[in-house]
Amino acid sequence: MKGLFLGSAMLASVAAFATPANAATEIQWWHAFTGRLGELLAEQVAEFNGSQSDYVVVATHKGNYSETLNAGIAAFRAGEQPHILQVFEVGTATMMAAQGAIKPVFEVMAEGDAPFDPDAYLGPVKGYYTTTDGKMLSLPYNSSTPVLYVNRDALAGAGLDPDTELATWEQVGEVLDALKAAGHACPLTTAWQSWVHLENLSAWHNVPFATQENGFAGLDTALAFNGPVQVKHIQTMGDWARDGKFIYAGRRNEGGANFRAGECALFTESSAGYAGVKAEAKFDFDIRPLPYWSDVEGAPQNTIIGGASLWVLAGHDAEEYKAVAAFLSFLSSTDVQAKWHQNTGYLPITLAAAEQTRAEGFYDANPGTQIAGEQMTGKAPTANSKGLRLGSFDQIRGIIDEELEAVWAGTKTAQEALDTAVERGDALLRRFEQANR
Repeated sequence: MKGLFLGSAMLASVAAFATPANAATEIQWWHAFTGRLGELLAEQVAEFNGSQSDYVVVATHKGNYSETLNAGIAAFRAGEQPHILQVFEVGTATMMAAQGAIKPVFEVMAEGDAPFDPDAYLGPVKGYYTTTDGKMLSLPYNSSTPVLYVNRDALAGAGLDPDTELATWEQVGEVLDALKAAGHACPLTTAWQSWVHLENLSAWHNVPFATQENGFAGLDTALAFNGPVQVKHIQTMGDWARDGKFIYAGRRNEGGANFRAGECALFTESSAGYAGVKAEAKFDFDIRPLPYWSDVEGAPQNTIIGGASLWVLAGHDAEEYKAVAAFLSFLSSTDVQAKWHQNTGYLPITLAAAEQTRAEGFYDANPGTQIAGEQMTGKAPTANSKGLRLGSFDQIRGIIDEELEAVWAGTKTAQEALDTAVERGDALLRRFEQANR
């Protein structure tokens, strides 16, 4: 659905700020948020617009992440690009390669009047969007990592202790058996199957998703997610799907509605799912760490980020870029970031926001909300766990989705599906490499 889901009061507020009264400099921000996240984004825009009279931000929803990225690319080609484009993390390599289309954030901030300290940002988050020499190309905005949501009432209803340990996938399997035996219709579902069950699975177990440090070390990378750890995990999930213990709901976050409605007992999803679960769930729930396989040496390692960053597009004038710098500085401010983190479940992108959240007692009052940060920062990232930087990765994810669906349907084994996904994905990587030499 186009647009934001806003109450009448918020709509009036945003509309009032969206009409410049004194020839304020206007900047356009295209984004992918709806629902509760869309409401919170609109609150940020209204707060910034109301805090000064020089600049006006106009935020426009452009569809899901893929649709927003494609809209930005099409607009740039037509000379009608926005100033700021929200791009999900898998679009990072594509945006980095589009050098003529972007204005790096470090340049925007250096030319603006707003304060900017790249060292203020969380290392695991900042590193995803910076060059090898530490220059920030895009601003981290909504960074998340996957966690396990638990419907405590569903466990209790199946005769299970709601506090039962779910740290490992072996333990999850035992609970799924008990839930199924008790007649539960949806023991486990997931959102973002590739991100959670292949991309983060690989990092969490410190095995490569792709060669060349998952693409960070060069464009001549090849996919490697058809190794023993990944095959074991996907085959296990395929077996669970066959037995009615894993219910596949869709490629994005379709399963979220099922979990929030109380239909599913366990749910692997972004830490940012917290906003929706907190707002809608009529049951007692927990947030737990993403499970790991206990027989993999060194696991768990660290998870990697999802979400998106804000890219500044080229082709605008200097005064407009000063407005962009002021807005990005506002979004990074400690109070704004702490509030965003606490309301959404996204990671705080600055150290100060994380420290303020802890000092305010938020983690003590909301157990589990600290887990995402702990998963990201508990161990120093390795070459296998610092993230992914792969060209054409949105399309590669589509291939992975197709092949995983064949496993869930029982028409392919995990090894067959992952081998095919690697072969098909590598063909896209070679085309991307040739186009960006």
